[in-house]
Amino acid sequence: MTKIGPWTFNTDGVFGVSNTNGVKTVRGFPEWATLPSGSPYLALGRLWHFAFAWLLVANALAYVAYGFFSRHFQNDLIPTRRDFNNLPHEIVTHAKLQFPRGEAARHYNGIQRMTYFFVIFVLGPLIVLTGLTMSPTMDAAFPFLPWMFGGRQSARTIHFLVAFSFFGFFLIHMAALIASAPINGLRSMITGWFAIEKESRGE
Repeated sequence: MTKIGPWTFNTDGVFGVSNTNGVKTVRGFPEWATLPSGSPYLALGRLWHFAFAWLLVANALAYVAYGFFSRHFQNDLIPTRRDFNNLPHEIVTHAKLQFPRGEAARHYNGIQRMTYFFVIFVLGPLIVLTGLTMSPTMDAAFPFLPWMFGGRQSARTIHFLVAFSFFGFFLIHMAALIASAPINGLRSMITGWFAIEKESRGE
């Protein structure tokens, strides 16, 4: 049983106990959710995690370097005062699924600038630094890491929250893409070619 505040949840078979070949086995994590699937060695999941983590870091460093040298960040991602002033209007139009058309679609709007800036320059460094903080080797080499986050356990909590934030960003991003222009949007992501749609007279 798991208690969170006044609520109690039955987590048998999900967390703590798994049914393996008809025999209940005490586990700290469900077998079906491990990577590789069904492996009794949860530590293998850490190895997969580290492998993809370094791919993420290498890709992020290349992207950030390109963004600065091409001035993409300076020209396109830094929010302006106008973006903050127009934020309430942007929220309303996005909630109504009214997306930019025509020439306006060529540029990031205020919500996009703020979101991308936050994901790249706040969530990105946070997930890397908190991940390093959970390593005793890194803590010994860089003692300021656990001090920054109030200890390894706090870093672990922040790491998971940031990971779920990335997942939420992905889901919202895909939903907005599907609601606006899925074919045009996917094509532009892959090829770099974006077709400018004509604005309707009512817009």
